[in-house]
Amino acid sequence: MTFVVTENCIKCKYQDCVEVCPVDCFYEGPNFLVINPDECIDCNLCVAECPANAIFSEDELPAGQEVFIEINADLSQKWPNITQIGDQPDDREEWNGKPDKLQYLIR
Repeated sequence: MTFVVTENCIKCKYQDCVEVCPVDCFYEGPNFLVINPDECIDCNLCVAECPANAIFSEDELPAGQEVFIEINADLSQKWPNITQIGDQPDDREEWNGKPDKLQYLIR
């Protein structure tokens, strides 16, 4: 089992989760973060730190979010590793909780 960053992170990208990860398994894209499933140790620390409530265990994904298992695995192989909070979108609060954001994911 691993943890998965889901749709609500798109255009929010708060990054609070990154700083508590003991194994640095987060990777950063232009408007989304992902977790490398091979590096995640299932510690659960990131879940509580996510202001967007966008991180779930693979076994407890909300309905319709299953596609993010593959998205996290794929993009974590392409994007750079992130270990500390960097630039965050200025309008992240406006995007938090909006539905149907997958169309805005920049790969």
